[in-house]
Formats: sequence, structure tokens, C-alpha cells
Amino acid sequence: MGRRSFFFKNYVTHLVLIVCAFAVAGSVFYYQMSNYALRSKQVELRTTVQSLAEQTKLMQGTDSEIIRDIYMLSIGRVAKEDAITVCVTDSNGVIEMVAAPDGSTASVSGYIMPAAVVRQVRNTGSYAELGQLGVLGDRSSYTVGTGVTDDNGELSAMVFIYTQDAAAAGMVRHSTQTLVLILLVTLVVALIISFILSQHMTRPLKVIAAAAKEFAAGNFEVRVPEDNRCYEIDELAVSFNNMARDLDQLEELTRGFISNVSHEFKTPMTTIGGFVDGMIDGTIPADQRDKYLHIIAEETRRLSRMVNRMLDAAKIQSGELILNPAPLDFSEMTSQIILSFEQKIENKKLEVCCELEDRLIVMGDRDHLYRAVYNLVDNAVKFIDEGGRLCLRAHPEGTFCAFSISNTGAGISADDLPHIFDRFYKADRSRSMDKTGAGLGLYIVKNIINLHGGEISVRSDGGETEFEFTLPLAPPQLPGAKQQ
Repeated sequence: MGRRSFFFKNYVTHLVLIVCAFAVAGSVFYYQMSNYALRSKQVELRTTVQSLAEQTKLMQGTDSEIIRDIYMLSIGRVAKEDAITVCVTDSNGVIEMVAAPDGSTASVSGYIMPAAVVRQVRNTGSYAELGQLGVLGDRSSYTVGTGVTDDNGELSAMVFIYTQDAAAAGMVRHSTQTLVLILLVTLVVALIISFILSQHMTRPLKVIAAAAKEFAAGNFEVRVPEDNRCYEIDELAVSFNNMARDLDQLEELTRGFISNVSHEFKTPMTTIGGFVDGMIDGTIPADQRDKYLHIIAEETRRLSRMVNRMLDAAKIQSGELILNPAPLDFSEMTSQIILSFEQKIENKKLEVCCELEDRLIVMGDRDHLYRAVYNLVDNAVKFIDEGGRLCLRAHPEGTFCAFSISNTGAGISADDLPHIFDRFYKADRSRSMDKTGAGLGLYIVKNIINLHGGEISVRSDGGETEFEFTLPLAPPQLPGAKQQ
């Protein structure tokens, strides 16, 4: 499993997202727990420090040693009962008295509070932090302080208390450890689920990749499942299978095309070669050479038509078929084509019905349109039953010329109809009756009509087959265009 695989990248992405989410959740939880413990403790300490500040203010208003001793005892009792350290300073932050958590009190001199602490008390009247207070201790503490004012409202002293709250710290630590344990277990479970989901998501892609390798090896029959419970992958699978079917069909048609072309080229070339050899070695008498030269000329023209059709198909596929549209009389052109089939029509004793409106001026390339209509008439005459009916109609419909050609006969099967305009496609009926095609005629006709901006369709039922297409009429202002 390479680092560049989709599975690896998908799994690592999930891993990073989960770890980051858990890290953020843990950090937020620890921050909130610490703040909660700090706020709770500070509320408790503020009540105590406010009470001590009032006692300090009373003590400052008297010179009695007895009251001072009582004050010291009271401070020591509070410090012992609440397990706190009390520190009383003058207005400049010089420490005057300290009461320890064991209840002992002592007068201290020479120590001073940090200037930032003193400045904050002077500015705001109080102080609170979770941390160290310099001389008060070397460990993090819950610390609060307040100022003591005299009767004139001037700052006369400051009282600070701090404590090491083992219970609160332990609660935070225990809660944090519990959260980390839960997050680790959840992380492991999430990673396992992510691994399974990543495998499940990438399995269809691996199947499609394996199928693509089969295609590369020439196996066009392989298909991939289309129900993967994922819209995007299902859409990819459907497109992949459609492509596989198209490739399989194209491969089959190509093989048939090569077989047909080989046969179609071989037959006239064998005929031409045989007659030419007969003339050279004298097998064919001199008085019959003209007859066989006509046959050779017809077979040569047949080869030329086949080559031209293949060239046209190649140009259509590559988008190089260039049109030179100009106004032309579609009815006159169609009449010329019908006249060119006069002998074949008489040989089959066909009943011909022509309903062509006079001077239907369309905008198109005459050479290409001539080839398209000629091909449709050729097919109709070729596959019509002897004594059958051939009908051609052309009339204007809005800004378009509508043309249809129908013939009686065996018709086209329902299975063949959807593919009748496909490249290289030859219906079974065509393979048995048409020995001169390679499945390109109707493909070329459809593309010529479409390139002119028209549409072509076919129906076959009740023993009758009809092809119908439309072509844009030439604008009335152009020379030769019919006025509506």
C-alpha cells in the first residue's frame, strides 16, 4: 500500500482530523476546568480577604497593643482554619505581617511585593491570579488580594491570601486524566472505524482500476458493480460500464468492418485480376474484351466508392468534413437521382411515387447532400421487394424542408433499428442481401444531415421502411430562394 494511494491519503486525512479534533477538545476541556476551579476558589478567597481587610482597617484605627494582639490571633486562626497564608503590607507593598497555615503569625520587614502586583491593587483595588507571587512561595497558588483604605479613602494597607488547594488541583488533574483516557480509547475506536470505512470506500475504485487493466489487456466484457451506496462512485461505475459496452460494441463492429472490407475489396479485385489475366493470356477472345472491360470499369468504380465512403467516415470522425453551403434546388437534385436509378427500377418492376414540391431551395452543400440522398435511394431500391412500391416526398415545414423515402419489403428488425446509423453496423438482413457495403453508408448520411442542421429518423413496421430527414430552407433574400 503506497503512500500515494487513495486509501493511504484518505486514512491519513481522517487520522489528522480526528487527532486535531481530540486535541482541541482536550485543550478546551482542561482550560474550562482550570477556569472553573480558579473562579470557585477565588470567590471563596475573596470573601475571606474582604473580612480580613475590614479587620485590618479597624486595627489601624487604634494604638492598643491588646487589640493588635487580638488582631494577630484572629488572623492566625483564619489562616489555620482555611489552610491559607495571609500577608499584610503597607500602602507601598512592604510586608509587615504574615500568618502561616499552621496558625503561627510573625512580623516581617524587608520584604516587598512585586511592583506589578502593587500597581494593580492601587489601580483596581483588588488582585487575583493562579500563579506565583514572588516572595510568597515557589509553587503555583490561588492568590487574591485587596486594598485597605482609611477614612479619607486613601490606600493605607493591602491584604493578600494564597493557598495550595490540593483538592481543586487534584480534581482538575483527575478530570483531565480521565478525559485523556476516554479520548485515547475513542481515538483507537475511531481509527479502526476509519480504516474499515476507508477500505470500504476505496474498494469500488480498486475494482474499477482492475477492470481498466482488463480493458488494457483486450477484455471488453468485464463490468463493475453499479450499486456501491455512493452517488459519485455509482455514477462513475455507470459511466465506466457504458464505456465498456461502447468499446465492446466498437470492437465487435471494427472486427466486422475489417472482415467486410476485406471481403468487399477482395471480390472486385479478384474479378478485375481474373479478367485482366484472361485478356493477357488470351482466354478471353478479343471480340468479348469490351464486355469484360465494362465489368472491370464498374468494379473499379465500386472500389472507388468504398474508398470514398471510408475517407468520408474518417473525416467525419476527426471533424474535418467541410461543408460549402449554398442555395440549391432540392427537388431538382432528387429528381436527377431518381432518374439515375431508372434501369434498376425497371428491372425490379417497381411502382414509384414522387411528391416533390417545385423549387424547394435549401441551404446546403450539393455534393454531400447528393451523396446522402443517393445513398438512401440506393438502399431503398436495393432492399425493396420485386414489384414493390417506392415513395419519395418533399415539402416545406416552417423554415425546413422535410424529405421522406419509403419502400416496401422485409423491413428492419426492432433490434437493429437503434443501431442503424452506427458506424460499421450492418443488420443481419444487410449481410444476407447487401454484398457491397461496409456499414458506413447510413452513418455518413446521418452526419451529413446533422452537419447541415437537420435531423434524420427511421421507422420500420408493417412491411414498410421509411427514412425521414429535415434540411434548413435558404433565406428568401438569397438568390434562387423560394418566397414563402
